[in-house]
Amino acid sequence: MPKIKEEYDVVIIGSGLGGLLCGYVLAQEGKSVCILEKNAQIGGNLQTFKRDKVKFDSGVHYIGGLDKGQALYPFFKYFNLFENVEKELLDKDGYDVISFENDDILYPHGQGYENFVQQLLKHFPKEEEGLRKYCDEIKRICEKFEWYNLHIDYTETDEMSAFSLSAKEVIADCTSDQKLQKVLAGSNLLYAGEGDSSPFYIHALIIDSYIGSAYKLKHSDQISKQLRKDIKKMGGEIFINTEVTKIENTAKQVQYVVLSDGQTIKGKQFISNMHPTQTFKLLNTEGLRKVNVNRMLQLENTVSSFILYIKLKPDTFKFSNSNRYHFIEDDVWNTQKNGPENKLKALAIFNSRPSKDTEYSHTLTAMAYMNYEEVRKWENSFNTTLSESERSGEYVKFKREKAEELIAALSTVYPGFTDCIESYYTATPLTQRDYIGAIEGGLYGIKKDFNAPVKSFISANTKLDNLFLTGQNVILHGVLGVTISAMVTCQFILGKKYMLDKLKAYV
Repeated sequence: MPKIKEEYDVVIIGSGLGGLLCGYVLAQEGKSVCILEKNAQIGGNLQTFKRDKVKFDSGVHYIGGLDKGQALYPFFKYFNLFENVEKELLDKDGYDVISFENDDILYPHGQGYENFVQQLLKHFPKEEEGLRKYCDEIKRICEKFEWYNLHIDYTETDEMSAFSLSAKEVIADCTSDQKLQKVLAGSNLLYAGEGDSSPFYIHALIIDSYIGSAYKLKHSDQISKQLRKDIKKMGGEIFINTEVTKIENTAKQVQYVVLSDGQTIKGKQFISNMHPTQTFKLLNTEGLRKVNVNRMLQLENTVSSFILYIKLKPDTFKFSNSNRYHFIEDDVWNTQKNGPENKLKALAIFNSRPSKDTEYSHTLTAMAYMNYEEVRKWENSFNTTLSESERSGEYVKFKREKAEELIAALSTVYPGFTDCIESYYTATPLTQRDYIGAIEGGLYGIKKDFNAPVKSFISANTKLDNLFLTGQNVILHGVLGVTISAMVTCQFILGKKYMLDKLKAYV
């Protein structure tokens, strides 16, 4: 392993997808790049782990917009990922399936706009006009985003006008059928959807990418491994188990970062892939505008989750080439508010098989919302593979009870499911906090709110001349969102037209 030098052109804090993509772009431009990762594994939400000889994806399960002519395609070509990431196309007639307690119908989200409409018309035959209006609204909003549409040459953009539209209200304006409204919003666990705050543009960008094409990844760490390989080939350096504990700066610019062992690293430019709040906690904020600092320190975050990773007994659970979003309660826009009893209201279900020619699944992952308050009493403990510690027996009991609650819910979705389980593992908001660096384990970073869009808008460009932000808190979360965020970060260093021209060559 190379020794960390005293100075680089670009120092990147954090090796989540945003940090890796920025490192790739800048290393390719001939800059000396250093990526510093506090954990033992790179990749942030792309991380995987092994239990009982089975590999699990911690966060990213499927990606969209990957076919030629779609949003993610030129980025994956540019980053040398397209041919190097093994993937499988999800069911064209139902990449996602929405289901409800006490309703036997499975409502599909199909790939391709015409197919999307036709699949739902089978269940809502009177709603063709509403379905087509919904699809048109998604397309209209997506066209406002320049980096999302590299095939279009923009003279000006109008993204801000999309930020104040409510997802719940736009969907309700398209159709008065309340069941269809719920089905159209049924995958809102992808962005922690809330009726009183979630903006339509987030819904639109995510759904449009999946309607275009939806792929299940063989494993999410393929992306981070390929990027690491290419970054190193271009002369970039990545250091794991290397935590930045301080960013030393004047009122104008960052001078160097300090590591946990006291070593300092200088840079001409710095990019933080950390949460903006955590970034600002490391800064010397004297001399910075108080109003800006306070805003960064007080950002509201999305809800966290409880995740169940299940190893299935061989040949017991038939593989489904779809993802499932199941609602125990009917109000799809109110599933985060669990009430004092912390009642389970919805869950997302992803299954995987060891190879494409296998009929049965070998793993199943189930995710449900969990508020940080449920684990706050244990928040002073910290646990990763690098820094292991035992949390209390009470915490173990808490996790077991939550797991049993999810398994009971899964058994109503799949009768007899309990008999398919060989073993299981859990992740709580504390797991997300310790491994991903998410504040209070927030699923998707900063909460976006259509009522106050400017309040939650984070620019990649900070008030310090040479400090930039990247990752899921800039623009949008998810593989597509973070990829676009990384491009926006790099445009402040290399120039927007230069970056756009490079990417447009791959359209």
